[in-house]
Amino acid sequence: MISTAALDPEDVRLVLALADAAGASDGVPPLSEQVLLDLRNGGPAGTRHLIARSARDTVAGYAHLDLAGGRDAFAAELVVHPMQRRRGIGRALVDAVLGAARAAGPDGTADTADTAGTTGTTDPSGPDGVTGTTGGLDIWAHGDHPSAAALGLDLGFRRERVLWQLRYRMTGPLTEPALPDGVILRPFVPGSDEAAWLAVNARAFASHPEQGRWTAADLAARMAEPWFDPAGFLLAVAESDGRLLGFHWTKVHPPAIDRGEPLGEVYVLGVDPDTHGLGLGRALTLAGLRHLRSRGLHRIMLYVDESNTPAMGLYARLGFGRWAGHVTYRIALDGRPDQG
Repeated sequence: MISTAALDPEDVRLVLALADAAGASDGVPPLSEQVLLDLRNGGPAGTRHLIARSARDTVAGYAHLDLAGGRDAFAAELVVHPMQRRRGIGRALVDAVLGAARAAGPDGTADTADTAGTTGTTDPSGPDGVTGTTGGLDIWAHGDHPSAAALGLDLGFRRERVLWQLRYRMTGPLTEPALPDGVILRPFVPGSDEAAWLAVNARAFASHPEQGRWTAADLAARMAEPWFDPAGFLLAVAESDGRLLGFHWTKVHPPAIDRGEPLGEVYVLGVDPDTHGLGLGRALTLAGLRHLRSRGLHRIMLYVDESNTPAMGLYARLGFGRWAGHVTYRIALDGRPDQG
């Protein structure tokens, strides 16, 4: 049965344990950082948590649905426990997510009073299956697991977007970053730099469906995480007036994430569009890598859209290689095939 009730602390614990089991089995974490934050913190308006329970009332699967408006598609992520697969649970979760997405209005709101908090709900849509929606629904397949791809294609989804995790082992010397004239680097200052950073982040990622939508709450949630270190949040500013021009936010993962040595991450790297062509992106990349090396880290990861050809080229020249692909599969919500 599929439950759409609000999660209690025990539900959260069981879902996180399920995600850990799936990640250990598949070699790739099944849920994104944003979903994990929403699990722990409840998530913003428009967040739906769906739990699939087995006949013994154990948590067999979980789906996260983001019904926030302002995009051309809603977004979902789901995971099924490795010991509960090939029992139709994944398909049932997809059906439930599709029903909730079709019931939602363009801004992600819907009258769900008759379905929220119940069990056994698989399709909370209206009689015709369609009310207000955005253009479609994207479901992430982290690691592009073959069974997820097969299920998506069988249900009429099409492959939409590829996000690559790239990795790099720092073995040789790193080039000194060459900053443009009049630009200096300094660390992020909590309580002072948030507004300027959010503005430049929005400009740098204006066409990015996730990063460009960050709010002050999103930033605050990351700053509250144990891994946050302002010393590794590098800002490139104009020496003359302190204007923020770009940034490289690094992150350090504990050994447990990869069952090995600690892993550094190029967490978010962006430059103000007005500074394109000055080489600031490469300089910031090198500065962040040098910071991570100063922390004793040698293995580095990052995420980049396959369609971002300039970034893919920059990271390839620096020595990064493809490690794992994360794919979205999309379906239209108006009852017509999504032709792309």
